[in-house]
Amino acid sequence: MTDARSPALAAFEKMLATGRDGALLRYSLGNELLKAGDPDTAVGHLAKAVELDPRYTAAWKLYGRALAEAGRVDDAIVAYGRGIEVAEARGDKQAGKEMTVFMRRLERARATGKRAAP
Repeated sequence: MTDARSPALAAFEKMLATGRDGALLRYSLGNELLKAGDPDTAVGHLAKAVELDPRYTAAWKLYGRALAEAGRVDDAIVAYGRGIEVAEARGDKQAGKEMTVFMRRLERARATGKRAAP
């Protein structure tokens, strides 16, 4: 993780500190933290995003990516699986297809003992 916080990340953190919370804010924090190279902290915000809005397909996709980048492959596979279910229930075919590809990549890498790109 880098020490410098992006202006967007600082703004999102300030919003959260003032008591504003929601799935979109948590998604935005997670996204910015991933960009900053901090997947471990991003995971917490993205877990909260899907808790606050379990139907938030994009949050499931980013949550799976953050887990994979944090080295939590088994958890990432589970998150992608849940995200695929949500995407299918919502008719979000593209997100479902993308998460299926990411999940399969992780499963193949796990089976061969290699590290997969998220």
